[in-house]
Amino acid sequence: MKVGVSSLAAVFALLGAAGAHAEPGMPQDGAGEARPPILIERQGSFAAGGSAIGEAGRTTLCDHGFVEFQIPPEPREVGLFLWHSSSTAAWQNRWDGGEGFQSIFLRRGFPVYLWDGPRVGRANMPCEAVQTAPREGQDQINFFAWRFGPSYPDWYPGVQFPTEDAEAWDQAMRARYEEFDTVDNARLQAHAAAEALERTGPVVLVTNSAAGLRALLTAIESDQVSAIVAYENVGYVFPDDEDTGEAPGPYGPVYVPREQFERLAEIPLIFVWGDNLSQPRGPQAALPVNRRFVELINSIGGQAEILELAEAGLHGNTHLPFADLNNVEVADLLMRFLERHHLDGRAETRSGE
Repeated sequence: MKVGVSSLAAVFALLGAAGAHAEPGMPQDGAGEARPPILIERQGSFAAGGSAIGEAGRTTLCDHGFVEFQIPPEPREVGLFLWHSSSTAAWQNRWDGGEGFQSIFLRRGFPVYLWDGPRVGRANMPCEAVQTAPREGQDQINFFAWRFGPSYPDWYPGVQFPTEDAEAWDQAMRARYEEFDTVDNARLQAHAAAEALERTGPVVLVTNSAAGLRALLTAIESDQVSAIVAYENVGYVFPDDEDTGEAPGPYGPVYVPREQFERLAEIPLIFVWGDNLSQPRGPQAALPVNRRFVELINSIGGQAEILELAEAGLHGNTHLPFADLNNVEVADLLMRFLERHHLDGRAETRSGE
């Protein structure tokens, strides 16, 4: 007897309802809650963008990005393109080993794409010389920059990190790539991402930190960007005829012709911030620029907003809310945003399936 995908989905849904009686070995989240297997109809990877150096017979393909994708059965029409500023591990798991956004949204029916931009992670073949050097004390810098606490090792009370779990701390600190944070690199990555989206089709760009600047530049290039959800964004785009008073730096701002800037007013934009924002140094220093950007976008008819998770009732969140202990609640807020902007619909069943 042939069992259809939709029938299997129904079976697994029933299994999930009986979680208290799950079989040994069934996947569990960090709290021990049993979950049914994740259904994936198709998965794989591809390179996108890039160029080449050398001459005929002696060439190197380089400066491309890398996409890993998983497509569930009966997928939603718009996928989620997860763009890190640390490593893809931050989207794959909570720091305590519980499910990350990749699994959470596959379960909710979204195609999910993990992206490594040119020169980072699995796309680390550059077309020119790049330099990296070890930085002693980076773990302690991460501690306050990611707002685990005001200074190492003093955790914020109620922080959404497993503070007593040494392995979680080790995994978090090892979830880093060299980021090459320059405006030139942001443009390089945005161009490659725009080419990747020609293969993925329409997506919501879901970003963290400096990846948000790259996503804004991508949305100017590509008509496949349906929305941007930026967690703790630290770089912005402004029209070149606007006096923002912001001097360009490694995270921008990037000034573009006004007609390009106005493309950002055509899609929903939400900028999400964690808790403990009064800490005097760190990514939250970008909040005033974020507010100016949102005001400017909305003044030309855009749909931009800022969401502070503490104001939404979620407390203790860090610079990476999607990897925090309460990431399911964080995902629920993202889901509401998608529903509000009608980005949660199912794709029409293809002929012959």
